[in-house]
Amino acid sequence: MSNLKNKTIFITGATRGIGREIALRFARDGANIVVTGKTAEPNPKVAGTIHSTARDVEEAGGRALPLQLDVRDENAVAAAVKTAVEKFGGIDILVNNASAISITGTVATPAKRYDLMNVPHLAKSGNAHILTLSPPLNMNQKWFKEHVAYTMAKYGMSMCTLGMSAEFAAHGIAVNSLWPRTTIATAAVAVYFPQALAGSRKPAIMADAAHAIVVRDSRAVTGYFFIDEEVLRGQGVTDFEQYAVTPGAKLYTDIFLD
Repeated sequence: MSNLKNKTIFITGATRGIGREIALRFARDGANIVVTGKTAEPNPKVAGTIHSTARDVEEAGGRALPLQLDVRDENAVAAAVKTAVEKFGGIDILVNNASAISITGTVATPAKRYDLMNVPHLAKSGNAHILTLSPPLNMNQKWFKEHVAYTMAKYGMSMCTLGMSAEFAAHGIAVNSLWPRTTIATAAVAVYFPQALAGSRKPAIMADAAHAIVVRDSRAVTGYFFIDEEVLRGQGVTDFEQYAVTPGAKLYTDIFLD
């Protein structure tokens, strides 16, 4: 599969940052994008709503379905999946992007039951993928001592990748994780790690890497913890300055990577 034309992608946290960039990248293929997020009305403190992303998706060449959704609400998730299937006839790819960042703890970690609601629909797809934005499992103590709650949350997502990739292999559903080599210039980084912003890369690198993963044969690539730069190097990309917030600046390595 070379592109995502007419494929239906359910993306959580698609109002801004990496989720929005993935939505736009997939839309350029002519995909159907289920744009979900908690923000439905403009917020003066942070840009982006499900509706603004939906407009951008359609301008990019895709079809959009904006749905306000808090992934912690199981009933709301079930309703959103049902609406998406009614609109587009099924779901081919799930991108688990929504989560919360905090140096002291976190909430909104996508639960296993959330993925399970999507599995019956994904199993009907000819090339089904679940892609979660979570890191490789690195047991170095330094990633636990300062923010154990946040680490547990992100690693919980990664353990879902590890387990579900085996659990759903018989259904032909690929389950993988994707994590950036460097910090990414998102609103969260601007708030929590402002010192890293100039040495960050644009969300587009994650979107391009995500695209490169989900167009692969789902039965041949599952259970991997991908790093964005490595994925793109494997695709022949050599110019990474195009993704730099500040070309030539020293890059800030992301958390969980030694």
